[in-house]
Amino acid sequence: MTGKRLLLNAALILGAISASAQEAITTEIDTIPQGIAVEFDSLLNLWYAQHYLLPYDGCEQGDNPAFSDAEYRDRLNSLPSLFELPYNSDVRKAIDTYTARNRKTTAYLVGMFNMYEDIFVSSLMKYGVPLELKYLPIIESGLRPTANSRAGAAGMWQFIYGTGRSYGLSINSLLDDRYDVYASSDAAARHLKDLYGIFSDWGLAIAAYNCGAGNVTKAITRSGGKTDFWQLYQYLPRETRNYLPLYIGATYAMNYYKEHNICPMKPAVTQMTDTLMIGKNLHMEQVLAFCDIDKDEFKSLNPQYLTDVIPGTYRPCVLTLPTGAIRQLLEAGDSLYTYNQEILFPASRNKVIDDTMSGRQTYITHKIAEGESLSTIARKYHTTVKNIKSWNNMTSDKIRAGKTLKIYR
Repeated sequence: MTGKRLLLNAALILGAISASAQEAITTEIDTIPQGIAVEFDSLLNLWYAQHYLLPYDGCEQGDNPAFSDAEYRDRLNSLPSLFELPYNSDVRKAIDTYTARNRKTTAYLVGMFNMYEDIFVSSLMKYGVPLELKYLPIIESGLRPTANSRAGAAGMWQFIYGTGRSYGLSINSLLDDRYDVYASSDAAARHLKDLYGIFSDWGLAIAAYNCGAGNVTKAITRSGGKTDFWQLYQYLPRETRNYLPLYIGATYAMNYYKEHNICPMKPAVTQMTDTLMIGKNLHMEQVLAFCDIDKDEFKSLNPQYLTDVIPGTYRPCVLTLPTGAIRQLLEAGDSLYTYNQEILFPASRNKVIDDTMSGRQTYITHKIAEGESLSTIARKYHTTVKNIKSWNNMTSDKIRAGKTLKIYR
């Protein structure tokens, strides 16, 4: 990305499934993934596409050639994966969605994926999740950080409110971490790892990511205890039946787009980005006054901030900007926060931010057990040592068994 900071079978091939199960797998792949459903021209209007992507260059967009089932199967089998990527009629329909019916959008997705891949891979590696799951955001959001669904899911990884909060994502009137690519990717990796811990099968973990662990558990019960996606197919919600085939189709397209004469858009060479931790309330206008960037770029690099305010008094906030802009802010020092402070942050507005944001924080009390450290406690609650020390006004990493710590949720 420009500014990068950056063995279990999950399914059986159709021929290995019982005849009754084969008859059940007849649903057409007619649920187009959100990223594909968006008009190609609309995708090109996104700020990232206009500033970071270039049109096809040195590539001739040809017709989509015909391939045999054996060729599709061999290509899927050759992809490095911790779990099987089967080929069947549903997977073939999903492949056609990306390589035949929506070729221009796939060209866009390949270009955008090159910008985000390192972020996804870094989070997946951190928690020991198969790296091939980096393709899930393609079918979840079409790689749009600010994507929203009718069901209330938001962001690149499409977290609903409850799930996002359970993985430590802040969601309130000023801040929504679901739109933060780094924070949501980290939460998604943890969520996928937890789902695998429940089902011990990556195919079912992928299905549960779509419809929830409860629905997959119900499907297992209705099936008489089967634990394979294709054997559970008829018991799963309709959208989820399409979900794993669409994931396999997206994985195929991202690896074999050249064989289908799809010319990908390419990332432009632009300036690198870096981050700055903000610990006070900061207004976007204060940032723009000291940086050579415009409002659209600021919003595109920091989509998690829902208004012009970065609520640093609520919690430490990460600001992502071009490297040169970060340097300008550091040089500004305290002038950054005092610039037009009376206008941008009148006393009444600061009080609202403090009351509505800081007051919403709820915490639990953790009693320190013998042998525990701040790092083990931080891992248990999916937070950081720095957060725990801040919440408890600690200056040292030393803790004592029997004492209590506040852990904010």
